[in-house]
This record gives sequence, C-alpha cells and structure tokens, in this order.
Amino acid sequence: MEVVYERVAAIDVGKKIIAVAVRTPGEHPGKRRQQVRKFNTYYRTLSEMVAWLVGQGVTHVSMESTGIYWRPVFHALCEAEAPLEVLLVNARHVKNVPGRKSDALDAVWLAELTECGLLRGSFIPPAQIAVIRELTRYRKKLVEARTSELQRLAKVLEDGGIKIDSVASALINGERDPGVLADLARGVMRKKIPDLTLACAGRFGAQHALMCTLHLEHIDHLTDMIARLNTRIEAASLPFVHQTQLLATIPGIGERAAQVIISEIGVDMARFPTAAHLASWAGLCPGNNESAGKHRSGKTRKGNTELCTTLTECAWAAGRTTTYVGAQFRRFHRRFGKQGGKKAATATAHTLIVIIWHVLTENTAYRDLGADYFTRRTDHPDARKRQLIRELEALGHKVTLEPATA
Repeated sequence: MEVVYERVAAIDVGKKIIAVAVRTPGEHPGKRRQQVRKFNTYYRTLSEMVAWLVGQGVTHVSMESTGIYWRPVFHALCEAEAPLEVLLVNARHVKNVPGRKSDALDAVWLAELTECGLLRGSFIPPAQIAVIRELTRYRKKLVEARTSELQRLAKVLEDGGIKIDSVASALINGERDPGVLADLARGVMRKKIPDLTLACAGRFGAQHALMCTLHLEHIDHLTDMIARLNTRIEAASLPFVHQTQLLATIPGIGERAAQVIISEIGVDMARFPTAAHLASWAGLCPGNNESAGKHRSGKTRKGNTELCTTLTECAWAAGRTTTYVGAQFRRFHRRFGKQGGKKAATATAHTLIVIIWHVLTENTAYRDLGADYFTRRTDHPDARKRQLIRELEALGHKVTLEPATA
C-alpha cells in the first residue's frame, strides 16, 4: 500500500515493558527500514525513548489504549521537544492475524498501519476537561460507596428486628424503649406512632450498636469527601459555566449531569463531524450487523460507559416531563412493551445526545418541540392523506393525485 507518512513509530503498551517499532525510509528506493526496541515504563526511560524517536525524525506515533498504562507513555510523548502527533487507537480496530502474537510483532503491525494512514485516533480530552473527568468519575464511585454503606446499615437494623432506620442514632446512644423511639417521628409520620412503636421493638444489642456506629461514621466520612469533590468540580467547571447552563435547558439534564457530560465529550464538537458520529462514539446508536441479507442483533456497541449511564438516567427523568423528550420516551415505551423500559431509556438517551451535539455546536439553548409534537404530526391533514394512500395501495388500488388547481 502507499506510504502516507514517511517516519512513524508504534508502541505496544504493557504495565512494565513497552515495545517500540520505528519505520523510516530505507537506503534503497521503495525499501523501508525497521527498528524495534523495548523499554521499561519508568519516567526516565520513557524520556530516553522519546529522545530516540525525535532523533529518528518520527512525526507520527500510535499506540493502543490499554487500560491506564498508556497514560504515562502519552504524557511523555507530549513533552517531546519536537512536536509529535500521537494517535491513541481502539484495540478492536488494530487486531493482528491470529497466531502471530508478540509485543514486538504487535508494534510492527501497528507501525505498518500508521504509515499507510489507516488508523484513526480516539478522542483525548484537553487538560481542563480531563481534570473534571477525573473528579466526576471519582465522585460517582464515592456516591455508589455511600449508597452501599446505607444499605449495610439497613441490613444491620433489619437483623436487630428494627423496621425503620431513622432511629439509628437513638439506638446507638442506648435508647431501647419503643415508645420513646416512635416519639422521635416528625411531620406526617406522627400520625403513625402506634405502628412505629411496633416497628421499633426488636432485639437490638451492643453488637448492632457497634456496627451501626461504624457504618454511620463511614457514611459521614464519604459525605464529607463528596462535598469536597463538589467544591473542586465547581471550581474546575467555571470556564464552562455557559455550556453547563445551556445543557441544563435540556429536559432531564441538571447541573451535575451537565458537568459529567462536559467532562466526557468536552465542549468543542469539531471532533465529531455530525451528531451521528458522537452517538456512535458514545455507544448509543443501534448496531449494524447484516450478513447474507439477514439482519442480526442490533444491540448497541461498547462505548463510553460513564456517558451512557448518565444519559440513560437523564432519559428516565425526562420521561416524567411534559416535553418532546418525555413524549419520545413514552412513545418508545409503548412500542417496546411493558418490559421495554430499558430499551426506551437507551433510545431516548440517543435522542438526548443528538440534542446535546446541536446545543454545543450552535451554542444555543434547547428549544422544545412540545409534548404534543407527535400528535400534531399524526393529526395533520397531509399525514391522514398519506396514511389513507398507504392503506389503499396495500389493498392493491393504484392512487394518482391530481395537481391542485388555483
């Protein structure tokens, strides 16, 4: 194949060792010179590897996105004295021939694809976006950990025969009288004090009190960490306040979800030529699997898990609104049946990501089409006319429309 880039390098990334293949013009016309070296992943060694690549006149470097091990290599390449174009490629796109698997051969194969211009780099967020991404992802982990801890606390109370967990503090402090515990109720719960008295009677002992104390201390610690992260995320998101406010105008998307969306896709949509490209990258579009004229499973491909999860949750929230997106969710839900809520949420998440692309590209707030959009479209006279024509043609009648007269 035709060589597009004369001096290229490719790196097979591992945890401790990386294999680097360099391909440059050979001594004779039409011949290519190939060198393969291995380096460990210490920072000083990576700097020596970058200096070697610069000395070879390399202009393009490609590597697979292997876990988190590509990150130190990528950062070292970005600090090179001469500018290097780094391509981080999806491992699924560069599979080698089975039976020829080694680190050196993988690096050579990647270099051959690179010099022919056959590789497409993945989206790597700018430094400001990467900071927010790291913070929001860790916040999600802490929220999940706090939820798990709350569930463990509820299990301890259940084991102690206590049916409500709002009296945990009083139980830990030594209070055991069901009447006193029930009297702690507030608001409308005070109408149910007799039932609460029964719910608070149990076999809560010292062991249960210790476990509840530990769980509550851990919950308080996680809550404090989440609050500190929220403060840091707010500060890091200040340059993107305008985009956050625009995304928050979309049904189902709040400020926190908008921060997650920006941290995953950024604010510059030039990276994604169309909304369809963004939906495909995120893994929110139907799969295309056809063979011998038969269409097989069209399930979505693997994409950005964090973005998919957030947009699916936003789709569920939007489904409860009287907006176009809410009507879309309910329309999908009716189509997929009673058990089709997950499919409807995924399909609505696709609608949301298309809206997000247009909002960020056009730098404008969301304009809702109305909850009655699909009803208006169906009730339109032209729509009824087209439906009647389709029904007549299905019965074998030939329908010819005469041109309208003035």
